[in-house]
Amino acid sequence: MDHPEAPVSYDPTVQPVPASVVAQVDAADSTLQNPKYAVISLGSNLGNRLDTLQGAVDALEDTPGVRVKKVSPVYETEPWGVEPGSQPNYFNAVVLIKTTLPPSSLLERGRAIEDAFARTRTERWGARTIDVDIVAYQGVVSDDPELTLPHPRAHQRAFVLAPWHDIDPAAELPGAGTVAGLLAGVGREAVWSRGDVELRLPE
Repeated sequence: MDHPEAPVSYDPTVQPVPASVVAQVDAADSTLQNPKYAVISLGSNLGNRLDTLQGAVDALEDTPGVRVKKVSPVYETEPWGVEPGSQPNYFNAVVLIKTTLPPSSLLERGRAIEDAFARTRTERWGARTIDVDIVAYQGVVSDDPELTLPHPRAHQRAFVLAPWHDIDPAAELPGAGTVAGLLAGVGREAVWSRGDVELRLPE
């Protein structure tokens, strides 16, 4: 007996981008007409963590006005700000992007990606399918409570600093110093490199 095909699920993170928009973004990328570099931190501790991180990377690349330039190795870390053993460990990674989007639009896109992967926000430091944080946006420094730049706790987090240092050893966190120096101060004891898994750079 034939079974009806399952309905195709709607994935709001993967939508076709008009060719005209692609051309415009590519032109900005090649001619440096106002693109900015930004650093995005990704974390997941629910479900298939690696697939979710890869889905977030792909969704960023599929965003008009964004090009993913580098993807870090994957690190495993214990949850931040909660009792040890109360949540599964995280997979974390950092992505370097070039974008023509302003910070506010990039924030909206990050939240849309979180929503698409059923991220819930019922408690602070709660477990989540995906966390998409803007760590830094070019050299912008802002105390806007909606989007503080750079991320106010990035300088304390080895799970941000270690993967960021891997793909940009000379990077600086605006107002805080070099990523290498910050990482040396924090140490790598709380993060473990997962060389057995990796994220793909979108083609």
